[in-house]
Amino acid sequence: MLLRLPVSVSEAQECLTEGAVPIGGATLVWATWQQDGFPDQAMSLRHLPEANVIEREALGAAVVLRQIDDRVPEALRRAASTVGTGAVRRTATVGGNLVGSTLRCLLPAALVLNARGVVLEVDRVHETDLAEVLAKRHLLLGLRWHEPVVSGYRKLDGEAGGPPPFIVAAAVHADGGRHLLRVAVRDGYEVLNDSTVYDIGTGTGTEQILNALQGTTLGTLDASGWDVVRQHVTEVLAGLTGH
Repeated sequence: MLLRLPVSVSEAQECLTEGAVPIGGATLVWATWQQDGFPDQAMSLRHLPEANVIEREALGAAVVLRQIDDRVPEALRRAASTVGTGAVRRTATVGGNLVGSTLRCLLPAALVLNARGVVLEVDRVHETDLAEVLAKRHLLLGLRWHEPVVSGYRKLDGEAGGPPPFIVAAAVHADGGRHLLRVAVRDGYEVLNDSTVYDIGTGTGTEQILNALQGTTLGTLDASGWDVVRQHVTEVLAGLTGH
């Protein structure tokens, strides 16, 4: 297998044209290839500048999870820190977790940031929503979002061999004189996300916000799931003090 390491977008597009298979950090594809056979050509974006940014409002798809720090919002940083073991986080990438994995531990955090995917195609680079990125398994160059006022992420402990652990993420975004609260959960393999708007000038309380949120798709969670959401949202809203 020939591993190609493009250093420009045009070179990466040339690799795609010639049939190179994107591999991310290879943590998910290696075992499959050992069983089913290796492709003639593979491509890693680890030397592509556009895929390696770490900023307050952008994160490259080739960034390994261990590199994600407080340059990005807390929800995304905490999400990366909970994926697998230290050894996995040293090689697994943002793009591999979001597009190549069935667990997608970063997805709830990306959703509450209202992140958009920067996609590389043979003839163009463009932005699109994450739903399209996942449905069409696009080659992801990175994520972009607008920085929230405050955000958070929580993953419950899981049992070995059991279902994926429950995840909840939340972020508050400034919206003029109002705030927009976005919440996303992973319950098993299902991901739900919704939002509610509230006017900070009216002194809207946490219970009122939670009641509004329970009227969204998140209200379909079972009692234990909703209790985790309630606790997490309460903690995130408490972080608005001083903002």
